[in-house]
Amino acid sequence: MAITRNADAVAPVRKSSPLAIWFARHLSISVASLGRLVRHPFSSFMIILVIAVTLALPAAINLIVKNAQSISGSWDNALDFSVFLKQDITEDQAAGLARLIEQRADVDSVSFISASQALADFKAHSGFGSALDQLPNNPLPHTLVVRPGAGNTSGSMILLQEELGNLPEAEFVQVDTEWVQRFHAILDIVRQAIAIGAALLAIAIVVIIGNTIRLDIENRRDEIEVTKLIGASNAFVRRPFLWTGFWYGLFGGLLALGLVYYGLFLLHGPVARLAGLYQSNISIAAMSLEEALAIVGVGVFLGLFGSWFTAARHMRRIEPR
Repeated sequence: MAITRNADAVAPVRKSSPLAIWFARHLSISVASLGRLVRHPFSSFMIILVIAVTLALPAAINLIVKNAQSISGSWDNALDFSVFLKQDITEDQAAGLARLIEQRADVDSVSFISASQALADFKAHSGFGSALDQLPNNPLPHTLVVRPGAGNTSGSMILLQEELGNLPEAEFVQVDTEWVQRFHAILDIVRQAIAIGAALLAIAIVVIIGNTIRLDIENRRDEIEVTKLIGASNAFVRRPFLWTGFWYGLFGGLLALGLVYYGLFLLHGPVARLAGLYQSNISIAAMSLEEALAIVGVGVFLGLFGSWFTAARHMRRIEPR
């Protein structure tokens, strides 16, 4: 007996997995939310621009501090002590004292600069060579430049300075780079100020996005009531507004990156000219990939948090009448 195929037979329906349905719903809602932003380009761009400027401001200041810290990093090795010896100390005595100090465990190296060498360097760089030739004798003393070891602490550095100053051959001791330590202290203060300012600006972004979402909820109040009337949950109704906050945060973070990189582009020429005048290889350090991703990530997080907080707060007040 031949088997015939029924043309009217219905093929079995393939059920989608819950995860696929979840992704499809979110994809649809995300595209719809993006479409609403596109339909109001001017107002959407103004909100994104405000978010971008708010994110770019602390990022740019932090980048300035980062560059200042990288430039001053080469100064850390210059934390030297200049030991000026008494005038009656001979060159042999000064050289012997340099060898003696260099044997200390807390000293890395000692450079001996004789009085004649110091005077020659001063004549070459000061521009007063002919005037200095009229001096009856050399007024400059022998100098020892003592570089402390890397294992020194701030307390041991102070102790080393006192011990060098108490040497009978020493006239006085000068710490050459105390200003570097002050500069690093200023950078620490600026860094703390950036953290405080960034926190305040983050609150401002949450307020901006929250106020925008609140107005969007009020404009769609009737639609929300009808959706709840047919059984939609608060989470379902809240989902489009979360995606709106996500797009605001994402585009704001990307535009903030563009503003920062454009600022770096504008500074490249002046910094190159300044480096040429000082015959230095100063260059601007750009943001790392982690820092760039952090800016975008912070924008997305603040967008989601601001929209979620506002939507959750106002959604409970809207119920079908």
